[in-house]
Order: sequence, then structure tokens, then C-alpha cells
Amino acid sequence: MKITNIKVTHVNVPFDAPFWWTAGLYAGASKSIIEVETDEGIVGLGEAPWWHFGEVIKSDITPALIGADPLDLADCESRCVPPYQITANTGENASSVAYGAVEIALWDIRAKYFGLPLYQLLGGAVRKDIAFSEYFSFRPKNGNAGGEMTPEAIVEYCLKMQAEHGSTIFEGKLILGDPALEIKTVRLLREALGEKAQIRLDSNMQYSLTTARWLLRELEPYNIRNYEDPVATFEEMAALRQHSIIPFSTHIPDLKRAMALGAPDYFVCNFAALGGLSKTLKFIAACEEMGKGFWCYSNDLGIMTAAYLHVSAATPHITEASQSLFRWQIGDVIKGGPFKQTNDTVRVPEGLGLGVELDEKAMRRWAKHFEDNGPISHFEDPHAPGKFRRLPLN
Repeated sequence: MKITNIKVTHVNVPFDAPFWWTAGLYAGASKSIIEVETDEGIVGLGEAPWWHFGEVIKSDITPALIGADPLDLADCESRCVPPYQITANTGENASSVAYGAVEIALWDIRAKYFGLPLYQLLGGAVRKDIAFSEYFSFRPKNGNAGGEMTPEAIVEYCLKMQAEHGSTIFEGKLILGDPALEIKTVRLLREALGEKAQIRLDSNMQYSLTTARWLLRELEPYNIRNYEDPVATFEEMAALRQHSIIPFSTHIPDLKRAMALGAPDYFVCNFAALGGLSKTLKFIAACEEMGKGFWCYSNDLGIMTAAYLHVSAATPHITEASQSLFRWQIGDVIKGGPFKQTNDTVRVPEGLGLGVELDEKAMRRWAKHFEDNGPISHFEDPHAPGKFRRLPLN
């Protein structure tokens, strides 16, 4: 079997309402959808975490892989990704991430070729109902959506998710530059949701170490399951660890540094950003050996989410809920998407490969949105048009 073509399509999928994060308003996803075609008619699907990696796939990855055997992952990687010493020296990892998006499609082809769901190719399922968190944040109103701009409104939203979907796992960003507002919101959430609900937080590195020490001391009575990137560096997290029992997580996959410093405790990653499924499996195994946890990223479309589902199904070490923004996505590129959890879980797909199919009508819609509007900005601050948002480092 040979690769005959790699099709790259840029898409936008907006949220029903934008949410505030450290850099401004986050309004949706701009991704590249990958279709790897073969001479045997098997097509593998992949998804790049950011659209500009799709351009790298077009210019560099595709020419290198035409004619390659999609089942020979070692050969495919050697055609596309320089040795580690080179990328470490130059700081240029775009080829690794771009190839990672394509490599997910190669795994999809591999599982389809052998007539298996991906989780079976990975060794079989230790679980089939995969946990995901609900998400909350301060969100301006947009039509009938959003409007959660006070602690009380966020509590009302989470109670609605609990009542309508059986949700008990909640993660959120409370990023308006006011730690006292965060404390009040968490207190009200704990009172409303009860002791059994999980509350996880993420500040996107907005706080200084001084403020984070005070903030986490005030939050500890509310049984916080995890705090993602409360401060900007691993060194500051290690210092913060001396003052708090709350576990920390990060998107920065530097396991060696985390072990040397003793923090953070968990990694939250996109598979393509790790270099593909093969490297993700190795990274998770290393985390397990070193006593560090792992779960999956958010704001992905159905293809990457399907990869998360299969890997989580086949990996005993992924015991915590992965992140999700499913409720806020107004569409997807897969048939039946976006995925949505009930009672905190999503069932792993049972079809061949990733178990998902492209929705051609949806693909045309979201590709046109990208063509007409360009990529969705994650850095818009309506209070300072044309400038990056600056939060005070309290």
C-alpha cells in the first residue's frame, strides 16, 4: 500500500459564545483537517492542533510522504521529522507537530487495514466510557448563549449541566485579573454542586507566585481536584508546591524538568503537539513510570477527540477526566459531532480505525468560514482593540 495524496483543509468552528482567557476572548477553533489517501482506497483522518501546521503539511510533509507505505511508521517519520538533536538545537518543532497530525491519520489507516477499532490495535479496552469534564468560564453574552459574567451566573450554568447531563466534573478558567473573584466563584460552586463534584481550575499562568500562594491557601478548603498552570514556570510551581496540597497540571510536556523540580503533577496534551500517537504512547508510559499523571487537551474537533477516546480506552494510566469544550462547539467536521458527554463520559467509537467519518456538508461550511473570515483570533480584547490583552501580574 502506498500514500497517493494528502489533502489539507483549513476550517473554523466557532463557539456559541467566546470565553475569557489570559490573552483575551477565545472564540473558537481554527484547525487543519488531514485526509491521507492510499492506492488501496483506505483514507486516514488526522487533525492539526492549529491551522498553520496544515501549511507545513502542504509544503513539507506531503511531498515527503507521497509513495511511502503508510503502515511503515518508522520510515514515514524519518522522511518528515529531523533527529531530536536538530529540533532541540534549533527550537523548530513545526515539522514534528505537523507530522504528528498526519501520523494520527496513519494510525487510522493501519487500524482500518487490519479491520479493527483503533483501541483494539492499541491492545484492547480497559474502559469504554471515557470521562470528560464540563467547562465553565466568564463568557460575554452572544445571542442566546453565554452571559456567564458573574459568579452567580457561572454557578447557574454548572447546575444546569448537572441537572440536564448528570455532570459532576467541572473545570474552568476564572480569568478576569481578580483573584478575589475567583475565590468567591469557587466557594459558591462548591456550596451549590456539593462535596462529591470535582472542581478543577486553570489560570493560564496569570498569577505571580506571591498571589498564587495566597490564592491557593484560600481555595484549599473547597477541595480543588487540580489547578492547571497557576503560575508561569515549573520553578514557580515547585516553590508553590511547598505551600499547597492542590495538584498542578500543565500543557508543557517537559517530563525531565518536572521530575527534577517535583512539579507539576500532571500533563495535559494534544497528541499531534507531542509528535503523533506513537510518541504520545511513549510519553504516557514515561509519565506512568515517573509517577506523573496524564489527560487530554480541549478545543479539538471530532477527529482528534476520537484519538483521545481510543487512547484513553486502551491506557490504564489515564484515570482522570480529560478536558472538553463540547457544549460550546456549534458544529464539527464529523458525522454526528461534536461528541457530548452524559454522566461525565463519552463512549469510545466502535467503527474501524478512529471510528469517525467526515461530514462533507459540514466540512464545506466550516472551510468556507475559514476562507471568508481567516483564522479565528484567540487574542481579541474588546477593551483595547488591536492590542494584546495585559492582565496585571498580581
